[in-house]
Amino acid sequence: MSEQPAPAAARRPLWTILLALLLGALALWGASRMVWFAEFRDEGLRGTVLYTENGEQRATALVPLAILALAGVAGAVATGGWARRVLGIVLVAAGAAGVWSGLDGIRFGGFAAGLPGTQIVLGHLLAVLGGILVALGGLAAIRWAGTARRLGSRYAAPGARPARRDPDTELWEALSEGSDPTDPPDPRR
Repeated sequence: MSEQPAPAAARRPLWTILLALLLGALALWGASRMVWFAEFRDEGLRGTVLYTENGEQRATALVPLAILALAGVAGAVATGGWARRVLGIVLVAAGAAGVWSGLDGIRFGGFAAGLPGTQIVLGHLLAVLGGILVALGGLAAIRWAGTARRLGSRYAAPGARPARRDPDTELWEALSEGSDPTDPPDPRR
């Protein structure tokens, strides 16, 4: 018996979750590599130098949040039901933390000449975007916890029988239901 492939609509929720989480993780990691702070400092004999800090130095949560989003990809694929809902709640909280990290200390103007003001603003906004994507992936995981496919669901039998019980218990239950368990099975069935 060959198994029919799942329709595209059944696979779409899982792909939506995975794409949102992957793009969110990429945005958070990218934001951690961009300049978030810059100023000119007087270094004595060296003169005035440009001092910069990247997102990883200013908002230390960015890289761990990106790693958590990647772990969320694996968790979304491997789980289903209530476990995927719990994962979704954790991812929504992680997304909110990413948005908070991006909004904390953002400044849209007043940069001195020669400072990478555009990159500073873009770094913050990229972190906000990454947090929003991770939160949306978590909300999608909560929403489609029961309908999105999961790892190994392709190989699960559609009408899996319950595990067999003790034969003596089955005999007593057959007697209780009014059938004789010692009768041979009907060959016409």
